[in-house]
Amino acid sequence: MTCDTDILIVGGGLNGPTLALALAQSGFRSIVIDANSRPKREADTFDGRAYALARASQKMLAALGLWDAVAKQAQAISEIKASDGHAGRGAAPHFLHFQAAEMEEGPMGYMLEDRYLRRALIAAMEANDKITHLSDSMVVDQSTDGALAEVTLADGQRLQGRILIGADGRASGVAARAGIRRQGWDYGQTALVCAVKHELPHNGIAHQFFMPSGPLAILPLPDNRCSIVWSEKTARAAQIARANDAEFLKALRPAFGDFLGEIELAGVRFSYPLKLTLAEQFIVPRLALVGDAAHGVHPIAGQGLNLGFRDIGALTEVLHEARLHGEDIASELVLERYQQWRRFDTTALALGMDTVNRLFSNDNPALRLIRDIGMGLVSATPALRRGFMRQAAGLTGDLPRLLQGEVL
Repeated sequence: MTCDTDILIVGGGLNGPTLALALAQSGFRSIVIDANSRPKREADTFDGRAYALARASQKMLAALGLWDAVAKQAQAISEIKASDGHAGRGAAPHFLHFQAAEMEEGPMGYMLEDRYLRRALIAAMEANDKITHLSDSMVVDQSTDGALAEVTLADGQRLQGRILIGADGRASGVAARAGIRRQGWDYGQTALVCAVKHELPHNGIAHQFFMPSGPLAILPLPDNRCSIVWSEKTARAAQIARANDAEFLKALRPAFGDFLGEIELAGVRFSYPLKLTLAEQFIVPRLALVGDAAHGVHPIAGQGLNLGFRDIGALTEVLHEARLHGEDIASELVLERYQQWRRFDTTALALGMDTVNRLFSNDNPALRLIRDIGMGLVSATPALRRGFMRQAAGLTGDLPRLLQGEVL
């Protein structure tokens, strides 16, 4: 039976295009259906968004031939420091300190602005004859119960493929239309996101201040800038988000402290509510979910995009191996291998981050003492510290070959 492509991918953010490029490297044709326009995706304006790419994610980008296009704009993370913090008093001495020099693999990760990664992905898709990129296109209907997967676009066009992939975010239309339910809860927190310029060099150090109302991440960017992900209680975050830039900085400075000297905003700022959302299934017949469409986690450890890249590596490897063995890549048995590979790992990490956030987002003196002692022991024990560092770098667990830097 003829069809338009091997794989239909709904979602043109980061996971959808990355998946298309990984699949193309294995010989699969795909159509990426993007609800946003190409000019919006390619905009060069710095909007504050940046990602903490684990070392394993960087290896995958290198294996896909993408890293050279963004390497000059990336900032290596040389150290990670975690500490308790109080507004007005700054951060306490750190209770956890990771140094990349202790690892053979190099930096634990890299910070990379959204605009550079998006443009590199679009350029790579446009240069690849196995990928068709449909921008400004909305899926309004889908079917996966026949011999092929089919989607209907808002303009009436119908497209068919062997498999449909949902890479369309936490409010995934693909998942909803497939009847896939979600579990999760609201954290009662909102993430305030921006970037700041600062007076003193950050030396490639990423900081995590555990404030009573939520964690404050200060993540290094090139040119004496840092990306800020500031989790605050929802009511106060709403007040801060409505404030003008001067008032926003006035609220941020007591939490940020003065360790980087004077600070000023760089680019726009935005906010989003923090929720845990996990799809009950990652697959149904002829359909699979990747990235935030499958799991949305707390940003406390910056693992959202890295989890999506693990999904991409696993799904690509499963489909690649299935085709090598002459299997139907759309069969439930094949897709179940992907689900078994990713669902436990994802759920365990999501619940682990949930526990950390609940443990640290409070001002209970007894809890603070216990957790600080526990983290201090980790920091003081080389074997434990190294294990945590490798986990932060994404180098533990059953890694797909792409995330080990191998070309399929």
